[in-house]
Amino acid sequence: MAALSHEEIRRRISEYIEQQFLGESEVSELTDDTPLLEWSVLTSMNTSLLLSFIRTELGVVVPPTHITGRNFANLAAITDMVHSLAPQPAA
Repeated sequence: MAALSHEEIRRRISEYIEQQFLGESEVSELTDDTPLLEWSVLTSMNTSLLLSFIRTELGVVVPPTHITGRNFANLAAITDMVHSLAPQPAA
């Protein structure tokens, strides 16, 4: 799988969260700083589903030590974490 840009990772995660989780939430618009945990968009089940999406669709395995409130607080934090763990192209 080719390395994904930060923006591509953000776009794909954003689309997934909007399609899968916002229909059952009071949140109508997802921004980089929407508090996903605080507003209960990411429940434990939804976080598990998102982790599965990140692994299967983006090819990034999130180790248990990275599954923290800080890394899943909002779209920007999730994107930054996934980008930092994603395979980078060889120089």
